Amino acid sequence: MAELTYTVTEAAEALGVSRGTMYDLLHKEGFPTLKVGSRRLISRELLAGWVREQAGGQKEAAPLLEQQDGGGGT
Repeated sequence: MAELTYTVTEAAEALGVSRGTMYDLLHKEGFPTLKVGSRRLISRELLAGWVREQAGGQKEAAPLLEQQDGGGGT
């Protein structure tokens, strides 16, 4: 079963950015995070949607993120 969330490190790797950049993104309004205890997790599905939104709604913008979570698209 595919995980529903990324850790900060996993999300940074998936996006191809540094952990520092990922922590900056965590504080952006509208970025898909949730807090579980003291940890910040990032929804895989919502992150793929966020990437598409940032790319102007292009459906092709987040195929690797969707493949990593086992989803075939929405």
